[in-house]
Amino acid sequence: MAGTLWPNVTTPRANANLRSSLWRAARTGHPIIDASSHELAISKDISVDLHKAVAHAHRLLDNSRPCDDILTMRTLADLSADLLPEWPENDWILIEQEQYHQLRLYALEAMTERLTAAQRHGEAVAAGLTAVRTEPLRESAHRVLMEAHLAAGNRGAALRQYENCRRTLREELGLEPSASLRALLPARAEHDGRPRLQPSGT
Repeated sequence: MAGTLWPNVTTPRANANLRSSLWRAARTGHPIIDASSHELAISKDISVDLHKAVAHAHRLLDNSRPCDDILTMRTLADLSADLLPEWPENDWILIEQEQYHQLRLYALEAMTERLTAAQRHGEAVAAGLTAVRTEPLRESAHRVLMEAHLAAGNRGAALRQYENCRRTLREELGLEPSASLRALLPARAEHDGRPRLQPSGT
């Protein structure tokens, strides 16, 4: 455990760091860590925010389960941050960080879609913006955000989001948005290679 948490120091130093950390945890007056000669574990009485966020993410991704009770700004906040972003890089944390990063992206997109279907357009846009901010190169995040705008009748906002996506993909990857993303735009005309919404009735 000491070597995993402090991989870049000597074994004696890592062991000393672990002993010091356990001593400081014990002095908080709360049973935070259960320690024995064979294992360390977070106390069963401790609520871990990551566990709740992961459970909510899996519920959002399960289309067979209702999620009205977790379609809240609290859930959105829980899914808005990556896992231990300031921790030093090492193999075990990088794997866990990437796994949770991908899970929360899919969950944010699913949350946006569920809120859109429930006609909670403002909350849907907030969730979609969080997904786009988390991964600006992720076309599926732009897609659910555009769909939220369109469901609210905001065609101009959907077009602006498309153009933001197009610009980001072109500048960062030299790519254009997919045909399926372009197809979301209602009646459009091409001008200098950029889609433009046509006035109603044309």
